[in-house]
Amino acid sequence: MNIKLRYFASVRETLDISHEMATIPDGVTTVAAIRAHLAARGGKWAEALGADRPLRMAYNQVMCEPNQVVEAGAEVAFFPPVTGG
Repeated sequence: MNIKLRYFASVRETLDISHEMATIPDGVTTVAAIRAHLAARGGKWAEALGADRPLRMAYNQVMCEPNQVVEAGAEVAFFPPVTGG
């Protein structure tokens, strides 16, 4: 399945890209599975998207949980949690 991936803030800085079109293999059907698939690229991908890093995710520009099912043509975004006062 083909999807658009977007990366924001420190995730974008670590990866040195803001977005990409990606072909996701069969069986990778949730936002969490996509994150794990991308982290498996290793190196800076594991650093930016590894399971030990707190991240927020959005599906088609709506905040979502990791178990969100992804459909072809969707947009998935990854970004760090925001804090402030």
